Amino acid sequence: MPVRIIDHVYAQYLLTRLRDKNTGSLDFRKGLVRLGRIIGYELVKTFPFRYVEVETPLGRAVGVDIIGLDKVVIVQILRAAMPLVEGLVKAFPNARLGVVAARRKEEEGYVDVEVFYSKMPSIGVEDTVIVADPMLATGTTMSKAIEEVYKTGTLGRLVVVSVIATPVGISRVLSRWPDTEIYTVAIDPELNDKAFIVPGLGDAGDRAFAT
Repeated sequence: MPVRIIDHVYAQYLLTRLRDKNTGSLDFRKGLVRLGRIIGYELVKTFPFRYVEVETPLGRAVGVDIIGLDKVVIVQILRAAMPLVEGLVKAFPNARLGVVAARRKEEEGYVDVEVFYSKMPSIGVEDTVIVADPMLATGTTMSKAIEEVYKTGTLGRLVVVSVIATPVGISRVLSRWPDTEIYTVAIDPELNDKAFIVPGLGDAGDRAFAT
């Protein structure tokens, strides 16, 4: 499936704290860092691995080697994604980093995004590229960032990481890049007239993803 919701109970606990209007800025930032780490570890589970033997002080032991951890690029959308990326780097400490800076352009009845800075490392067909932004709302900013990624050449795997996404944002990304994988902690149902994500309680089965 192209969309993966991180339903780990601790991830949902952290999300609840982030949603709470009484959460202070420092705790908010720490929560984003922790969520980035959790999402990163969930993503690592999808990497191929092989069994290896290592020499310990008391003899040989069988372990695993994860293939591709040294071929990861993390692209952050400034500045909102910085704490999220800080957590992702805990799972991918050897990742090469890219940056996209964009601003919203709000016109009457329309929201667009302008990229005013982009810096990417070299990217190749063996690389997993993770593009991180806490909010996947309309998908416009994410689409602009992905365009910047593809300007560098062909990549092997594209993963979008967010904390909260919407059906609109998911559809916009997948309609252009159907092979993209999307990892998020929650999917909220709608956007308001300013294109901000609005939470919804839904039924009892959905309440884990909206507080």
